[in-house]
Amino acid sequence: MLFTDRTDAGLRLARALQQLEGEHPVVLGLPRGGVPVAFEVARALGAPLDVIVVRKLGVPYHRELGFGAIGEGGVRVISEEIVRRGGVTEEDAAAVERAEEAELRRRARRFRADRPRQDLDGRTVLVVDDGIATGATAEAACAVVRAQGAARVVLAVPVAPPDAVARLRTGADEVVCLATPHPFSSVGEWYRDFSQTSDEEVVALLARAADGPGHPRPARNGELRLDLSGAGGAGGTASESGTGGGAGGLEVVGDLVLPEGAEAVVVFAHGSGSSRHSPRNRSVAAALNGAGLGTLLFDLLTPAEEADRGHVFDIGTLAGRLAGATRLLRERVPLPIGYFGASTGAAAALRAAAAADADIGAVVSRGGRPDLAGPRLGGVRAPTLLIVGGHDTTVLALNRRAAAELTCENRLEIVPGATHLFEEPGALDTVAELARDWFTAHLPTGPGSGTGD
Repeated sequence: MLFTDRTDAGLRLARALQQLEGEHPVVLGLPRGGVPVAFEVARALGAPLDVIVVRKLGVPYHRELGFGAIGEGGVRVISEEIVRRGGVTEEDAAAVERAEEAELRRRARRFRADRPRQDLDGRTVLVVDDGIATGATAEAACAVVRAQGAARVVLAVPVAPPDAVARLRTGADEVVCLATPHPFSSVGEWYRDFSQTSDEEVVALLARAADGPGHPRPARNGELRLDLSGAGGAGGTASESGTGGGAGGLEVVGDLVLPEGAEAVVVFAHGSGSSRHSPRNRSVAAALNGAGLGTLLFDLLTPAEEADRGHVFDIGTLAGRLAGATRLLRERVPLPIGYFGASTGAAAALRAAAAADADIGAVVSRGGRPDLAGPRLGGVRAPTLLIVGGHDTTVLALNRRAAAELTCENRLEIVPGATHLFEEPGALDTVAELARDWFTAHLPTGPGSGTGD
């Protein structure tokens, strides 16, 4: 089993843990890489999210061998056998513990800021990481969580070696692992994208999850299969995963999230070479869900089509499929709809929104190529927000020209210092905030309301 990235791994892990939703668990991510995985699990289960900050206490002169671990709240877990075998004196143990306590406090403050840690007393607790190599950190985390009062400890990871899983079953009440390949050399080999998770990303995900209504329990949340017949995606049927769809037509797959009481849905149109698993678009989608907006992220192209780079610039086909998916979504969810487009996906969103019968409430473009919408740009009626990085100079010039061609209400927002992918610290958060504010201000609410003429 190969995971696209940590978001994909989290979504798959969440499905395997769905039966625990009724236990109202607390989800704890091991920083840093475990937090994006845990974020998706917590979102799917409607559970609170926090970090589990632990520090292993290493035997002096043999730090790889841990004689214990410490956690927040003064929790100490000590193996007296390893202390004895390793010849660790009281003075040695105290010195190691002092140093690790300082680092533990620093990390906890960095990740959680001034928010209190989640109370685990009497709760079912899911400890989540992006994978396990030796299992030492996960083992320490489970011990600390139990010492903090958890009634039941479940360790959940996407991938781990079989021997580590067997060993960890003694420290957790349950271990859920999606893949236990053998031979096993590293966690990263089982991900297409295993790029390092930054402190800033951890902080942003925790803040988003902790923002009260910003982390609602989805009323409906699952995979949606869209059967789009014809090259432009007209007609077809929508079905839940595993039921119908795809019979002789073109089937694309999407992820639908509808927070409790959602009054509008934003459909995401991904850019060239991207997919519904894009961590950038999923980050924005989470912010929209937090504002009570539903989201649908789906793949405009099939895997076979993605292999041909010519397809990603076929804006006519992409716009047709987006329009077809929108019609199918309306049959299932009779709510106002907005579009969020990235890169070439923004051109598809603008072109689809310009259709006479589109009835789209608002459009947001992130680092988009509105110029690729061609002459249809002037026909867009939905209020449109263009977001571009200040250092994305070529695309910025294209968006300035597009803003002049748009006849609808529109605004160009420049994120200072940001490049095309908004990878700079805080840049993507700014995009999410701008998109959230634009959609909540411009999307009509209630069934059947749209921009219509």
